[in-house]
Amino acid sequence: MGEYRRLWWTLISILIITFLILGFSGVEIYKNAPPIPTQVVTSSNKVLMTNEGILDGQTAWQSTGGMQIGSIWGHGAYQAPDWTADWLHRELLAWLNFAAQEQYGKTSYDELDFNAQAALNHELKTEYRTNTFNADTGTVTVSERRAAAIAQTADYYHRLYGDAPELQQTRANYAMKEGTLPDASRRDDLTKFFFWSAWAASTERPGTVATYTNNWPPEPLIGNHPTTENILWSLACVIILIAGVGLLVLGWAFLRRHEPEPITPEHDPLTLTGLTPSQKALGKYLFVVVALFIAQIMLGGFTAHYTIEGQQFYGIDVSQWFPYALTRTWHLQLAIFWIATAFLSVGLFLAPVINGGKDPKFQKLGVDILFWALIVVVVGSLIGNFLAIKHILPANLSFWLGHQGYEYLDLGRAWQIVLYIGILFWLGLMLRAFIPALKRGGDKNLLALLCTSTIAIGLFYGAGLFYGERTHITIMEYWRWWVVHLWVEGIFEVFATTALAFVFSSMGLVSKRMATAASLVAASLFMVGGVPGTFHHIYFSGTTTPIMAIGAAFSALEVVPLILLGYEAWEHWRLKDRAPWMQAVKWPIMCFVAVAFWNMLGAGVFGFMINTPIALFYLQGLNTTAVHSHAALFGVYGFLSIGFVLLVLHYIRPNLQFNDKLLFTGFWWLNAGLVLMIFTSLLPVGLYQFEASVGVGMWYARGQEFMQQEFLQTLRWIRTFGDIVFIVGGLAIAWQVVIGVFQSSPKGLRSDNIGNAVKSSV
Repeated sequence: MGEYRRLWWTLISILIITFLILGFSGVEIYKNAPPIPTQVVTSSNKVLMTNEGILDGQTAWQSTGGMQIGSIWGHGAYQAPDWTADWLHRELLAWLNFAAQEQYGKTSYDELDFNAQAALNHELKTEYRTNTFNADTGTVTVSERRAAAIAQTADYYHRLYGDAPELQQTRANYAMKEGTLPDASRRDDLTKFFFWSAWAASTERPGTVATYTNNWPPEPLIGNHPTTENILWSLACVIILIAGVGLLVLGWAFLRRHEPEPITPEHDPLTLTGLTPSQKALGKYLFVVVALFIAQIMLGGFTAHYTIEGQQFYGIDVSQWFPYALTRTWHLQLAIFWIATAFLSVGLFLAPVINGGKDPKFQKLGVDILFWALIVVVVGSLIGNFLAIKHILPANLSFWLGHQGYEYLDLGRAWQIVLYIGILFWLGLMLRAFIPALKRGGDKNLLALLCTSTIAIGLFYGAGLFYGERTHITIMEYWRWWVVHLWVEGIFEVFATTALAFVFSSMGLVSKRMATAASLVAASLFMVGGVPGTFHHIYFSGTTTPIMAIGAAFSALEVVPLILLGYEAWEHWRLKDRAPWMQAVKWPIMCFVAVAFWNMLGAGVFGFMINTPIALFYLQGLNTTAVHSHAALFGVYGFLSIGFVLLVLHYIRPNLQFNDKLLFTGFWWLNAGLVLMIFTSLLPVGLYQFEASVGVGMWYARGQEFMQQEFLQTLRWIRTFGDIVFIVGGLAIAWQVVIGVFQSSPKGLRSDNIGNAVKSSV
């Protein structure tokens, strides 16, 4: 480790401590997940539902697209209600109306005077928050009145998920297709799962004064307000952020070493060796990246239009074949596919560079096999999504071959396993280059960090296999966020940072010493908040207060390193003027500048906007989450992937001259489109919903009465302008890549071979 010993030990210590926290907290989550009762019975001992029925309802919900239409506990799509909040409010109103009839002889609760309403409100809150779960028998007991309220609410959902004509307009407002769940018996099961999610959100956890979901969703009728711990840890979150920023600035000012910039080579060292067969084979990867990218953004515009017309696309009813749940699934899955393919591509390009300019044996064959395996997974999983949501697949195969129902991990489990095998295969291709390079003499610290992050990419996706079709949703959320947060936002971040540092140092633009130190420091900063910060996604997913405390405290530290990204953007911007030959990679550099900007705004500002427990209590599941996800997912990983694609394209097609007009249009229109999308539609809608969530309740902020207001409809129409600008930018980038990929591949050396510059650099 040499002079980097302290930095390595700091990173290793952080990883050990944070993963211990993540692991021991996982035990807490397993032990204290909200119970799924063996039976739910009335006070007269009539059985309303069983454990099996509730889990059958969970699988029925998954088969409709699950989190891709509405949400449960705030996680899922922003169109249609949060079913937990919606069920709970409907059941509460039904209970009040039944009580008004039984006790006061009135037809509805609204006909009562203030004193009578207050008396019923107190009785309602007492009944719903009192925990009647018997741990010995596994039974939950409800009153006869509540049983009637449950039955009435269940009937509404039974009709809503079917094709009852009186609810056709409601389905259109929610972008649900007719006959969302055709099987009547499965609709019965679905209502049991929805009831259970609402029961956990209204029943106090034993020994506390908060529900199993820490009082989420906001529901004044039963006193679902932020807990004391919520407010205290929100305050702590802000204090930790300020302290972290202060310490980072002090460390940056006093510990950062200034050293002369290296002498820039006269020629790009990466162009001084011949292309290897495996590098020449990467053109098809780049084509697939932009093909999936264009398909993804087209589906994004198509899906966004469903929030306006519901079941139609400019008057054409397309919902029966391509409903919102399906197109949103494809939109998110394709985002994961094209970004992951771009990362795999840059890794495969660097493998021969790391190996001294040579391919390991049979490397090209491995690259080709991986490519076709990727095509099979993409096509197979998308077809499986279609067959599942159309309910063509048998119910017992839906999870395995069709749709898991969980956002970002929607692909059927069998396809997920094949994808994981493909990622491990990619890891094997990478290690065949890393291992010989690490055995050679010299400073290998940067290479070792790049190798470590590559191994982590290969392994951590496997966390998504640690739950099954009928796994408790709280436990599922724990493992799902290992992939969505830890794998994507943590491991990919470290890999990207280290890969860029490796490329820039190999090009002679930054010293290897500075690149190594900066990468180790960045990895430590990303991991110290990023690993335990995973829990800020599951404050209200059936976890306990300690999970909220850990998530709030550490996720504040996630924002800290983003403070200095303005400086990183400036450093990347300066690189383009270091040497005349750097003009050839101007546009990849511009993409990396955009990454730094959107990391600061999208991940930093918009991420922290919804990060504290008190903020997320009211904002979870609103369009403010979409603001963060669009700005962070595309702004950071999208631009990073495009930068990687353009960089690889430049090297595997060295005779290609980038078209400045095309890339100027692509780069700036993508940025402008993202800005318009966020600031003219998503953010205003989200803030308006926020006011409704605080003032009335989550059920109202997500309900059709609120969301179908003319003002909000207008804001959703306005988003079309941003979508069009964004699509034009995407098409310009894609066309440039297509032109480059189908340009004739060069033969032999790119220029006079004046020595293996790369070999000496690694």
